[in-house]
Amino acid sequence: MIYNPKTYAVESVTSGHPDKICDQISDAVLDECLKQDPRCRAAIEAFGSHGLLMIGGELTTSAEVDYEKIGREVYMSIGYKNNLEVITRVIRQSPDIAMGVDTGGAGDQGIMYGFATDETPEFLPKANVDVHRLSKGLEDLRKNNNNFSWLGPDGKTQITVEDGKVNSVLVSTQHEEGIEQHEIRTLLITHLIEPVIGNIDGIDILVNPTGKFVQGGFDGDAGLTGRKIMVDTYGGLIPHGGGAFSGKDATKVDRSAAYMCRFAAKNLVANGIAKKALISVAYAIGKAEPLMVEAVNEKGESLAKIVKENFDFRPQAIIERLDLLRPIYLKTAAYGHFGKEGLPWEETVEWFNS
Repeated sequence: MIYNPKTYAVESVTSGHPDKICDQISDAVLDECLKQDPRCRAAIEAFGSHGLLMIGGELTTSAEVDYEKIGREVYMSIGYKNNLEVITRVIRQSPDIAMGVDTGGAGDQGIMYGFATDETPEFLPKANVDVHRLSKGLEDLRKNNNNFSWLGPDGKTQITVEDGKVNSVLVSTQHEEGIEQHEIRTLLITHLIEPVIGNIDGIDILVNPTGKFVQGGFDGDAGLTGRKIMVDTYGGLIPHGGGAFSGKDATKVDRSAAYMCRFAAKNLVANGIAKKALISVAYAIGKAEPLMVEAVNEKGESLAKIVKENFDFRPQAIIERLDLLRPIYLKTAAYGHFGKEGLPWEETVEWFNS
């Protein structure tokens, strides 16, 4: 049976969180490579800390890429204004990996999961949707409402659910000096928390629980690509194979197979075959056929047969079915990779061989 706890918590972070800055830089580099060279191979990592940004990793491409320019542009577009020292260390991808990938094999070993539920129009758990709405709402207020110009780019949100009801809401947001804590709390409850959560009677509301959050981004903490894998997926409500997404091209099954698992799970639910669907696959590096394809519904009944008959999990088949050689990845790098309109793995299709 799919894990369904009575009490759980889900988390999100803003685009200005240091780890998310790095995810966006990695995916911005990937997108630039794909614009020039759709067949590029990329594994791009970013690290930021106290005035320093390092962009490194492996890349095989004919694209001409200005890594430093992309890093600075992403950083400034998020809302940071301080200057960065930028170091780049990007080399050609290992030919040992390419031997298997060139013949259509998986770019790495690993286990990937996909999930969907009929709980919301996004086919995601409601708390998962709402916690992203809270963090994205912080950014929207900062960028679109002059009364919130005191907000900083960094922030985190969290929702705790107990017996199906919201028990607590936590919002931590970077802010300018001079604005009082009680004012931050009042404004965010009125303009952010209540519009997302609704009636907050009986809910424990926590806003900047330390009492101050002026220093944020790379000035407050180090950031690293791939360190928010639960935020990127299902909030910790289902298993995770451990592989991050950002900065990786579609031959990396960490990313593409997780997208295919989501695509299959969503379509099982959207077509009324299950109320909840959990799909898992496993790969060996260099091998095209997955070592495992498993799927269950909310009752724990196997859906593996119908999944295998309708979805091809070989890496090249995934790339072709979801059209993954396009520069679409920067959009995924903040506020979750699932539940967003316009992404191919979120498409609903009606062609089940059940």
